[in-house]
Order: sequence, then structure tokens, then C-alpha cells
Amino acid sequence: MQYRKLGRTGIEVSEIGYGAWGIGKHLWIGAEDSESLQALHRAVDEGVNFIDTALAYGDGHSERLVSQVLREREERIYVATKVPPKNGIWPARGTLEEAFPAPYIVQCAERSLRNLGVEAIDLLQLHVWDPSWIEDSQWYDALKELQAKGKIVHLGISINDHQPNSALELVRSGKVDTVQVIYNIFDQACEDQLLSLCLKKDVGVIARVPFDEGALTGTITPETKFPKKDWRNFYFKGDRKRQVLDRVQELSQLLGEEVPTLPQLALRFCLHHEAVSTVIPGMRSVEHVEANLAASDQTALSGEMIQNLRKQRWDKNFYV
Repeated sequence: MQYRKLGRTGIEVSEIGYGAWGIGKHLWIGAEDSESLQALHRAVDEGVNFIDTALAYGDGHSERLVSQVLREREERIYVATKVPPKNGIWPARGTLEEAFPAPYIVQCAERSLRNLGVEAIDLLQLHVWDPSWIEDSQWYDALKELQAKGKIVHLGISINDHQPNSALELVRSGKVDTVQVIYNIFDQACEDQLLSLCLKKDVGVIARVPFDEGALTGTITPETKFPKKDWRNFYFKGDRKRQVLDRVQELSQLLGEEVPTLPQLALRFCLHHEAVSTVIPGMRSVEHVEANLAASDQTALSGEMIQNLRKQRWDKNFYV
């Protein structure tokens, strides 16, 4: 496992982290706690020292599973979690008072501290962001107060789906240590402006959704069936599975000696950019962990491969 600095925090985090949404059993159907715990432990065994979770993932269930692992391990594991918007709207909508009033931020932080069983949260993020909120300082004042009391160490935001430019002014302001953003072979929009700005401002970048919710694993076909109530039934509704298959078949032509599998190609694409501190694939099984971590400690993708992957950019939004 290779490690990178998480922006100006100075923390050295594993370049492949653990995305813990799926193990929260919220919208992802089929995760079993025993299997999730095995996967978390195997990840730590293999050098993962960064876990990204959220209070909204199963109403704290993901955080509580992470807590079990923290209690049982001696390794230093950095945990990031998130404050959900009070109005329950994803992506961000409404006033700051409706989404993140200061007392609510503090209340959520306290809940996450109890769920995780830690004295301080390494990184607390707002789970959504609207650029208009930067004019109201109460969200920032609340986070800085938590920081002054030693309850959080660093602070950041998770950027709305497919809206990387919405965080540009915030990054320029110097108020956040990290941003979390969608970045994958299909969605490369954050490369346009955000990533270079984060490098300039020394803001850590957490790359999420590297597999485009499963599209870039190569396992989605028009015949794919998801469990009832699994949110991917919405994400891949209509003819979207066919669209994905067509794109993936084209992408698969790039596989070979340099990169043997689509998941490895997807992760190594995210890691090729120097602004990325860590990429956080969801991993609900030991098998997922072993396959994904194989992407670390590999040689850099060739310039030719990167140029070919640039052509795979796909401006879409399956979240609507």
C-alpha cells in the first residue's frame, strides 16, 4: 500500500481508502455485518488507514461497525465522517439555516463521536454543499468551535454530485482542509478546475464513486437484477444498463498487459492525478478488498493510456 498526504493536514493516508456507505445497509441491499467486519479488518491488514463513513449511512450503523474495528485494532486508523443536511435534501437545496444550522452541526458531531467511540473525529465533513452558504459563517464557526474543543481535528465538505465547480470559491477561501468529489473515468469534470486549484491551495482531495456506482466494474448488463429496494434500481433505470454496457465494451478494449481488469483501471485512473490524496471504493466483502487493493503499488499509467481514457469522458447524471 502506498500513502499520500491529505492536503495541508499533514496526515499520510492510504491511497486507497475504505468507502463505508454500502456497509451501512442504507439503500445498498445485501450487506451482512459479519462480512462487512471481515472486509474492514482485511483492509486494515493490507495497509488501509483511512475510512470514510457518514452519520446518514444506516442512521449511524456504518459508524458503529467502524467503531468495532477501531476498538479491535492497534494500527492508527483515520476516520472521516459527515454531517447530513438537516432538511434531508441531496444534493444541497435550501438556506444554510435549513440545512446546517450551527446547533445541529454540533449535535450531529456529538452523535458521530458516540457512534465511533472516539474522543475526536479526524475529519468532519458537511455531506452536501451550496456555494451560497459561504457568505454565512455559522457553519464554519460551529466546526471551528468543535475543533477548538478537540472534538474534531480537520474539516471539509462533500461536493454535490456532478457539481465540482460549486466548491471553487470555498477552496479559494482556505476554510476547508479537504473536499470529497466524484471522480472516475466517465466523470472527469473535476479535472477542469477543481483539482488544480486544490493542488495550489494544498487542499486534500478524496475521490469518491470511482466505479460509477458499479458501472465501471464491468458487471452491469441489461439483464442485471438488483435486490428490491436497492437504490441502484433507480440509478440504472430505463435503458441506462444498455448505455453502460456499450460504454464499458469500448473501454474494455484498453485492457491488457498494462492493466488487466476494469476495476483496477478505474482506481488507477483516479490515482494518476497528483491532486488526489485517496480514492474510496465501497468494499462490502473480503473479495472486494483484495481485488481493489491490488491497484495500489502499481506503476503509473502510461501517457498513452491516460489519453485514451480522456476520450471516455461521459457527461451524464444518473442521479436524476
